Amino acid sequence: MQQHTLQAAAIVTIAIVTAAASTAPAFAQGVQGSQGFPSKPIRIIVPLAPGGNLDIVARAVAAPMGETFGHQVIVENRPGASSLVGTQFVAKAPADGYTLLAVANTFATVPSLMKNPGYDALKDFTGVSLTCLVPMALVATRTLPARTVKDLIALGKAQPGQLAYGTSGAGSTGHIAAELLGQQAGVKLLHIPYKGNSAAIIDVIAGNVQLMFDQVSTAKPYVDSGKLRALGVTSLKRSPLFPDVPTIDESGLKGYEEITFNGLLAPTGAPRDALIRVQTEVSRIVRLPELRKRYIERGIELVASASPEEFTAAVKTEFEKKARLARDTGMRLE
Repeated sequence: MQQHTLQAAAIVTIAIVTAAASTAPAFAQGVQGSQGFPSKPIRIIVPLAPGGNLDIVARAVAAPMGETFGHQVIVENRPGASSLVGTQFVAKAPADGYTLLAVANTFATVPSLMKNPGYDALKDFTGVSLTCLVPMALVATRTLPARTVKDLIALGKAQPGQLAYGTSGAGSTGHIAAELLGQQAGVKLLHIPYKGNSAAIIDVIAGNVQLMFDQVSTAKPYVDSGKLRALGVTSLKRSPLFPDVPTIDESGLKGYEEITFNGLLAPTGAPRDALIRVQTEVSRIVRLPELRKRYIERGIELVASASPEEFTAAVKTEFEKKARLARDTGMRLE
């Protein structure tokens, strides 16, 4: 079980296993040099549509990075097929450091749930840096007779398979978070996938489904207005947006943690000095006080990895965690 990793420190927060980084055979670093990098524009491929956190944070990092480098850092959206279109594009791109992939949890999740995703998460990519962490809130319809996570677990055990949770689709972060909770709590929950987050929230508010996991920023207005009840947050520390809502971990499900992360990867073989150049600049940008404050207010914690190898190890750990969950629960993407 992944323990105290995603938020263990301010700089590095996903599965910090430095020893693993030094011994991991996958995500091999390139040995060729990259003198004068960058000497032309860099592309960051976002494998999702514009407007989501992955896109917004990538653009927040790209603009000041371009100013430092003296070359544009262009964010290009290539959505489609649960992020596969953009991911496969970068996997086949030249390993020169000029094409990067913005990733979230789905990068590590999809290969565990799909037979042929068209990329190998551990062989085709190498880490550059983490960029942010976004916890989720477990929210419930107001009519549910459960006010805490402990209440929910007791109710779920008394009514196996009857408590329904909505998600934006199979393999989504909400789906993973609920399956992880069910697995650790020994509770059978009923998954109701929707074609988007908004549709799921509407049905939870209406009481057609009882629960869902949603990012703290989008859940907050509904909780503040009394339309939904927040039972817990998925990080190991409380969210600034919900200071009075306990974490699921402190609610009795020790070790529970499921945070949305964003980061940057490059095709395997990219020159290490190019990756270090980008990682160093990301680290500078995410520490800018005004930028950090603006994103904290949205429930997003901007953070960077201490090295490309550290993010490589983090992604490997995340992939292994999701593979175990898929194996243990039978989760699949059709």
